[in-house]
Amino acid sequence: MHGAPAETLDESADRRREQRGWYWYDWANSVYSTTVLTVFLGPYLTSVAKAAADAHGYVHPLGLPVRAGSFYAYTVSASLLLSVVAMPLAGALADRTGRKKPLLGCCAYAGAAATAGMFFLAGERYLLGGALLIIANVSFVVSMMLYNSFLPQIARPDERDAVSSRGWAFGYAAGALVLVADLALYGKHDALGISEGTAVRICLASAGLWWGTFALIPLRRLRDRRTAATQAPGAGPGASPRQGWRQLRETLRGMRRRPLTLSFLLAYLVYNDGVQTVITQASVYGSEELKLDQTTLIVAVLLVQVLAAAGALLMGRLARRYGAQRTILGSLVAWALTLAAGYFLPAKAPLWFFALAVGIGLVLGGSQALSRSLFSHLVPRGKEAEYFSAYEISDRGVSWLGPLVFGVAYQLTGSYRDAIVSLVAFFVVGFVLLARVPVGRAIEAAGNPVPDRI
Repeated sequence: MHGAPAETLDESADRRREQRGWYWYDWANSVYSTTVLTVFLGPYLTSVAKAAADAHGYVHPLGLPVRAGSFYAYTVSASLLLSVVAMPLAGALADRTGRKKPLLGCCAYAGAAATAGMFFLAGERYLLGGALLIIANVSFVVSMMLYNSFLPQIARPDERDAVSSRGWAFGYAAGALVLVADLALYGKHDALGISEGTAVRICLASAGLWWGTFALIPLRRLRDRRTAATQAPGAGPGASPRQGWRQLRETLRGMRRRPLTLSFLLAYLVYNDGVQTVITQASVYGSEELKLDQTTLIVAVLLVQVLAAAGALLMGRLARRYGAQRTILGSLVAWALTLAAGYFLPAKAPLWFFALAVGIGLVLGGSQALSRSLFSHLVPRGKEAEYFSAYEISDRGVSWLGPLVFGVAYQLTGSYRDAIVSLVAFFVVGFVLLARVPVGRAIEAAGNPVPDRI
């Protein structure tokens, strides 16, 4: 009788320790998202592609004529399409073998190495930049799928909104910290005796070193768990890719029996496509269309990072009061209004761009964190990695459409404003689809307890 409370306390302490370790992967890889995808790589790779372009402004990867200004957007789309292939296999293998943590480590260090290799992106090496971006982004997306799938295992249902929000806040805090260092390096590159391009390449490579260094903490603290799937015939460390694909087919058939979970994923697919496009294309819009310098872009993204960390925590509190679904719906309204205003921003007006950054920052972290925690309630126990592979396909794997539309719009019109305003539709349609999902019934259908507020 006296042993039970002690065991409960030990289990609680172990769970808290894992949660603290879990936060550190957000700290590790968010710098890639911020420094590489959001700030530096878009404008820099675009400039490298333009340096390699012919007299008509086109480059020719794989023999295809591509306007240099669209190369980055197309490369992001290609990386996300490849992620669609990689994530389901990784998710099925993780649940099938019970070796989720080693897979997370492999993806983390492949992505970190590719990002560090961006130091060598110079001159007219736009193809090298595209290849490294594809490797890094596929690794990033797959690792996030595996990382997210730990959430329902390390947090009780009533903890998940708070735990997920703290993870996002941790990541945005890291992004802000590194951006301060990037701003100092970039702003003083002349005084340091290095060129602007070299300063950018140092910032890109340092994001890879940061990613690899801090990934050690979650890899030490998180632990793999045996599930019913790991004990099935053929499961275990020797499970083959063929068995992983077989498990994936079973997962997809099982998800068809949970249409309410699929309804949530469809809504998330739509509105998150808009979010991911803003993250990857905002710096290109600011530099190419609004004619803002790199320092202004860094300060704007730094502002987003600080406010996103605070916004994630604030929206986590709002979710405890009003429920996660209502809070996300409110954030989608804010997203739509903010981006509609972004279409009318005047060129060479940093203050207006900063105002846009404030609007984005306040809703960015919270909408992502609460979407992740809400989905965790819709996952059947023992199917975490497989279901989060579907979530991550909706999160980033199918988010190729937004960048593709962005690139095509520029390809056809030569203006980024026509692309930015189209993103409003993603949030409007996503709002309508999410509002129609009976989340309580969806949680019950997944066999999970329904929290008091959801």
